[in-house]
Amino acid sequence: MKGPAKIAPSLLAADFGHLADDVARIEAHVDFLHVDVMDGHFVPNLSFGMPVIESLRKTTGLYFDCHLMVTNPVSLFEPIKQAGGNLVTCHMEVMPDPSAAAVRAREAGLDFGLVINPATPFEAVAPFVELCDLLLVMSVVPGFGGQGFIPEVLPKIEAAKKWVDSHGLPADIEVDGGITPATAVRARDAGANAFVAGTAIFRAPDPVAAVAELRTAVGGE
Repeated sequence: MKGPAKIAPSLLAADFGHLADDVARIEAHVDFLHVDVMDGHFVPNLSFGMPVIESLRKTTGLYFDCHLMVTNPVSLFEPIKQAGGNLVTCHMEVMPDPSAAAVRAREAGLDFGLVINPATPFEAVAPFVELCDLLLVMSVVPGFGGQGFIPEVLPKIEAAKKWVDSHGLPADIEVDGGITPATAVRARDAGANAFVAGTAIFRAPDPVAAVAELRTAVGGE
């Protein structure tokens, strides 16, 4: 059975000169905010860090889903909590056994999730899904906005959904990368219930209408 659809705009696609305004515009219409933290090492780009998260926290009550595209994510748990983050997702590619990281996140007062890149098989993360509040399946190579959806990840989403259901786990299954109403439908049909959309929302002529179109596509209310 499908869970309620959740929409998470990606801050990476917002106007960095007017972040608070962009977030305020869509706040009442979305479920949480996806915050990409990049270190210039795990991925080649830098995005933003604790000062931006802290500043935004003062302007919005949205839940902050902090996607850590970094080589040493555990070192950021306490700073992210202090800045106002709610959930950290860490890449399996930098921690083949994330058990200790999950404990550290909980100790810091954060929710915890794991991320797998398009090239990483679901089997790599399967033994650890029980640790997760959220499992993020990347549908693009991380580090750059505006990429096209990679359809080859759909069987991985299906595998994740079957695993979560068969083991009675509460984890949301989130998909990130190239999400539009058309690609979101495919990911929803495969089993995803949380959808990260950057360009499709923040770069749309009417971001609120774009959120509504995306929610209608995935069967949200």
